[in-house]
Amino acid sequence: MAVKEVRIPVDGRIGEVSGLLERPRGATALYVLAHGAGAGMRHRFMEAIVPRLSACGVATLRYQFPYMEKGSRRPDSRKVLLASVRAAVEFGNKAARGLPLLAGGKSMGGRMTSLAASEEVLEDVKGIVFLGFPLHAAGKSGSERADHLRDVGVPMLFLQGTRDTLADLESMRAVSTGLGRRVRLHVVEGGDHSFHVLKRSGRSDEQVLDEVADQVGRFAERVQTLAVG
Repeated sequence: MAVKEVRIPVDGRIGEVSGLLERPRGATALYVLAHGAGAGMRHRFMEAIVPRLSACGVATLRYQFPYMEKGSRRPDSRKVLLASVRAAVEFGNKAARGLPLLAGGKSMGGRMTSLAASEEVLEDVKGIVFLGFPLHAAGKSGSERADHLRDVGVPMLFLQGTRDTLADLESMRAVSTGLGRRVRLHVVEGGDHSFHVLKRSGRSDEQVLDEVADQVGRFAERVQTLAVG
């Protein structure tokens, strides 16, 4: 299955950003997948999860945020990040060709997607998937970063590791419970923020990523049912 390189125009003077579109035969949904703060769309985590998502019937559109496109390590302003999310979703809508659309991403990418959705409905997005939600800074506590999720009107799937230093699990459970039945929290036993597990866990990183992709695939099937209904 070929990966198609694409260019995604972003509003205003921001310009274009790179994207990678991968659509397996028989896909049930397309996931507009944003990268985390410290690594771009070709990061080893992204390279590892995408084929697994494909095997579960989930097409993907990865994309760069402008700062990463320029080779910078400093994230763009919130305005630019959200404009990039909206542009990628718009592009993904056209690429989906009738497939239900998911959006979200790794860490910051997922949070920026939900922030965009909380401010303005992301057209045709049926659900948001978070591959490790960054609830707070490492070594800190609190759940203020999740306050905007109350204004997101679509189903959400949170995949969180029990060793994630950016999201205390009990706090994540409280956030999930508070958001009600439209939210599912799937706990990845032993996983850190990148779903890496220790050798003593008895599982490999590959097995954990298979678990993560399977959960996204199940969520995509649920979204497809809702879209048909």
